[in-house]
Amino acid sequence: MTTTATTRLRRIPLLWKLMGIHLLVITAVIGLIWIAVERIAGDYFMHLMKDYHIDPVVPHQMFLHATTSTLIWTSVGAVALALIASWALTRRILRPVRRMGVIAGRIAAGDYSQRVEAIPGDEVGELVGAFNQMVCSLQRVEKLRKDLVADVAHELRTPLTNMRGYLEALHDGVLPPSPAQIASLHEEVLRLVQLVEGLHQLAIADAGIQRLQVETVDLGTLTSHALKPFKARFAQAAIRLIVPAATDGPAVRVDPDQFVCVLNNLFENARHYTPHGGEVTIQIGHEGPAALLSVSNTGEGIPSHDLPFIFERFYRGEKSRSREHGGAGIGLSLAKQIVQAHGGAVSAESRDGLTTFRVTLPRTSR
Repeated sequence: MTTTATTRLRRIPLLWKLMGIHLLVITAVIGLIWIAVERIAGDYFMHLMKDYHIDPVVPHQMFLHATTSTLIWTSVGAVALALIASWALTRRILRPVRRMGVIAGRIAAGDYSQRVEAIPGDEVGELVGAFNQMVCSLQRVEKLRKDLVADVAHELRTPLTNMRGYLEALHDGVLPPSPAQIASLHEEVLRLVQLVEGLHQLAIADAGIQRLQVETVDLGTLTSHALKPFKARFAQAAIRLIVPAATDGPAVRVDPDQFVCVLNNLFENARHYTPHGGEVTIQIGHEGPAALLSVSNTGEGIPSHDLPFIFERFYRGEKSRSREHGGAGIGLSLAKQIVQAHGGAVSAESRDGLTTFRVTLPRTSR
């Protein structure tokens, strides 16, 4: 088949391609039936006439004429009925596919509100279900992207506005330099650095250039080292810290530098959302064949409608509360990505004023 003919064939609508296939099959079946009737039935008729000593020439011609006429009209009717039924059924089957094509064009234009009506029970229904799920995911990602633009703009605008006000006041001599003002400027700079560093870590992970240098470590020892810088901050907020006794924990194969980032995010999250005088509990143990690390904190908890999305990047349920603590919905998403890169899983539950984050990792021998 030449390139031109192939191109023309591709331009034919799928409905007509399927109709052509059906017509080809029907024609082949009718042809086989025709051959069988003319040869097998004709030969049998001839033998039958000879057995009864009847001249077979005239009856045989009459038999072939009647058979041929009957086959012609029967074939025409069968082809017509088959094409009508095939056209109706094929068009009904292809209707969701055409609808998906229309909706795909609307998605390309930025409209994510349309869905295809699924026909359960067949492959087309499964395709439609997967398509609708994809549209929902794209819609959620687009919403998160828009929220990201708004949240990052807010997170950048607030410290930059404060820094600009202080610096203009210092420049104009309205305020004399003082350690308190310098400390305030330093705090705003740290907020900017934290936000930019989180975005940078996500960009590195997405680009696939994050190389894990795994080694066998004691999960309890690694957790204790990562917790040391936070103890003073927990004490300053009058948060009671409950940690496991100094015993050997399960051995895991992780990149210590990357996994410390997970621990830092979990500890920082617990510190942010534990009220003054609250309690944070850290536990290390086993869960079947996996090593388990859990971080629990008291407080108001996470609303049930927000809980399924807290690991979505840039998702923030309580906007005002998140801004108060300077978060941008990056830390937990990054932690989940690092844990999954190590073959583990992370989950969260919140009930009765207690929020618990659980991290499981494959155990290894020392």
